[in-house]
Order: sequence, then structure tokens, then C-alpha cells
Amino acid sequence: MRPHLIFSALASLAMTSCVDTSQDIHYIPTPPAVVSEMLRLAEIEDGDVLYDLGSGDGRIPIAAAREYGIRAVGIEIDDGLLEEARANARAAGVEHLVEFRKQDLFTTDLSGVDTLALYLGPTQNLRLRARIMEQMEPGSRVVSHAFAMGGWQPDVEKTVENRKVFKWTVPETFIDGFPAADATAESGG
Repeated sequence: MRPHLIFSALASLAMTSCVDTSQDIHYIPTPPAVVSEMLRLAEIEDGDVLYDLGSGDGRIPIAAAREYGIRAVGIEIDDGLLEEARANARAAGVEHLVEFRKQDLFTTDLSGVDTLALYLGPTQNLRLRARIMEQMEPGSRVVSHAFAMGGWQPDVEKTVENRKVFKWTVPETFIDGFPAADATAESGG
């Protein structure tokens, strides 16, 4: 872990430890236009690796592999959705670029991830924020359908088909669990 993030990771963990995380995450498909905008906002480059936490039927990793030729990993716990996602990847001809893993999204290692795609909920996004800060490299991107990251201000917020899409770039420095610019703005300095 990067030493300058230890304090911010602990602060974020303390902030999210009071959040009720017992709510189940239910699969709701992301519309194709929203998938396209999420990937466009992510500014994907050759050689990038995309992870989709709670990947459902695999539409985001499959679109990333098909449209950008990158490696993509879907994290999902539902066996039926995993089977469907793998079948969808085969049908799209991208099974060599896409992998689907049965794994808890809250314990997934995010190091080496260039783009992280989310369509979870506000509680789950907040719970993941400390892990993102701790494990993802500066310059990595996070895109989310519908839900923000609390006080971490997005770089971009768009509306597509009456649905919000957010993008954040992981910064070099965090203060009190927030990117340095957001922490300074919140403290009034």
C-alpha cells in the first residue's frame, strides 16, 4: 500500500463502518446507451484492464472487450448470471478477452485495474471507496451508473436516457479519505 494513503484509508474505513451494508445487491441491467457512455467517459486505452463489480450478464466487460479490444473481468456471485455472462462472451466472440469470476466484490483485489465499472448502490459505493483509494493507481478511472461516491466529487457527471453516469480519476493524494482537492474544498481552505 502506498504509505501516504494509510491515514486516508483508515479514515475512510472509519467513515463507512457505520454504514449498513447488509442490503442485498440485486441485478438490474444497464441500458446499452449507458454502457457506451460509461466506457466513453472511462477514456480506455490500449492495454487497459477493466473490472466490473457486480457484472450481472456481463454486458459492460463484453462491450469493453468488443469495442476497445481490452481485457475485462466481471465479478459476480450469482451462478446463473455467471453462466449467462460466459455464454454472452462466447456469442460476442470475446471469450479470449473476458473473464468472469465468482467472487465477493468487497474482497476483490483492485490493484492493476485501469478502469472500474460500478452499478451498485450508494452504500456499496461508499464501502468500496477506501479500497479504491488504497489499491488503484493514480490516473485509474472509476465509472458508475446512477450512484455517486459521497463527498468524492466526480470529474464528470452526465445524464443518458434520464440516468446519471459518473466518472472519477484516482488522484495522487488523499486527505482525510478524500482526494486532496475535495478535502481542501470541504474544509474551506
